[in-house]
Amino acid sequence: MFEWLPENWWALWLTVFLVFAVVEMITLDLFFIMLGGGALAGLVASLAGADLGLQIVAFCVVSLLMIGFVRPVALKHLHKGPADRRSNVERLIGESALVMEPVSASGGLVKIGGDVWSARSETGVLSPGQHAIVSAIDGATAVVAPQPETAIQ
Repeated sequence: MFEWLPENWWALWLTVFLVFAVVEMITLDLFFIMLGGGALAGLVASLAGADLGLQIVAFCVVSLLMIGFVRPVALKHLHKGPADRRSNVERLIGESALVMEPVSASGGLVKIGGDVWSARSETGVLSPGQHAIVSAIDGATAVVAPQPETAIQ
């Protein structure tokens, strides 16, 4: 085997790339894939007939360039958008809810958007037809408070 390896460094570079790719799939931090890019540069250098020293230099230079220049740009694009962006059920907090069945501290039903949710009241009992505001989501239960009345004159 040791006689075969110096003639086929490309196989080692391919193996290194695959290992880095698998580790990147596990970690998802865009670091190991940059090292994998360096391993591909070593693979290309090997296939071009470069000696082992030049292959290692190609690996190091491409890896460092990718870590220094490509990774920050990629991370910036991945984390694009406001940091306080709410998603999933967090976006329901502050939404208006229509009481479908009486809501007390022990339970009830409200309609938020087009979905019916189990709910409980922060204060008092809310009557059917009354509007409320979602103040929190606790598991699959919406915690609601009476919607403040607006004065119409």
